[in-house]
Amino acid sequence: MRRIALLCLLVACGKSPGGNGPDANVFGDGPPLSGTKYSLTWGPVNVQPGIENTQCVWMKLSNDAEIKVHQLHDVLSASSHHLIVYKDDMDTTEQLTPTPCQPFTGALNTTGKISPIAITQKHDDEVTLPDGVAYTFAPHQMVKLEMHYINSADMAAMAQATVDIYAADPATIHDEAALLFTGSPDISIPPGQTTTLHQFFTVPTYGNFDPSKVKIFAITGHEHHLGTGVTLGLGASKTGPMTNIYNPMPFQWAEPATANFSTPVTFPTGGGLDITCSWDNTQGTSTVAFGEKTTDEMCFAWMYYYPSQGSKVCIHTEKYGGANGLNLCCPGDTLCSQVGF
Repeated sequence: MRRIALLCLLVACGKSPGGNGPDANVFGDGPPLSGTKYSLTWGPVNVQPGIENTQCVWMKLSNDAEIKVHQLHDVLSASSHHLIVYKDDMDTTEQLTPTPCQPFTGALNTTGKISPIAITQKHDDEVTLPDGVAYTFAPHQMVKLEMHYINSADMAAMAQATVDIYAADPATIHDEAALLFTGSPDISIPPGQTTTLHQFFTVPTYGNFDPSKVKIFAITGHEHHLGTGVTLGLGASKTGPMTNIYNPMPFQWAEPATANFSTPVTFPTGGGLDITCSWDNTQGTSTVAFGEKTTDEMCFAWMYYYPSQGSKVCIHTEKYGGANGLNLCCPGDTLCSQVGF
């Protein structure tokens, strides 16, 4: 259907406290890393000046038995834009040399067998899930590492990432974690202007997805280099009162703050997510739109939640779908196959 052709772009893609009510930082300043450690390395890759690319590797973990992953530690080189760590239950052949890959297709995989477990733009990031929450890895679990890198310097640089995965005592785990990637592609930023996009996303219910059961414990906003702010709220309707859950001041697009909640936040019954993104197009002479490159822009947030109903990419667009716009979560929606999912 041509009316939703723009959404095909979604196969692309993206420490101050933020939000109201975040407590001890689950991401970055959490408890000491502990448990059995397993390590993976992406690269290194020599990146020439001005080069931007996304490349992936597929590696099997060295675990001989099932493990419960409760903590991760990611270290990225200076030329890295972001790294996505996937649990991959579909691919069976290792690919240890970084090779070009389509960004974020793992999260959009219709089988549900590939799912992101961590996304980071920080160069040194520790991820500790809430007590009793983990990702389950099978013996010799296949892991996909997706690196988006760019060298904006005038000389060659090395892109590299290491991921340390820590297994917890399985007797302490009672819930599985998952990730929601949520936002809008309705971006148009004229040259020399500041622009704000404000939309309300009503989270759809599917046979295998009930938003009322989602417990969100961490949120990170995502924009590119023109981004000046991402704020998020929860409300029963677009015109009703909102509870602010994410509003870092100032917003740092290169290393956006993560808001964390010792008491998880939930979607209001029948309600949804209020999202506002702002930009300042001080560079160039052309209008900037939605896209995967750092010269394009995005308006998204990734939300870590439990208990898992699977990882989802959810979008709202007011360019299609009538007066209330179009709300879509993939995989799951019948329209997903028509937008390249």
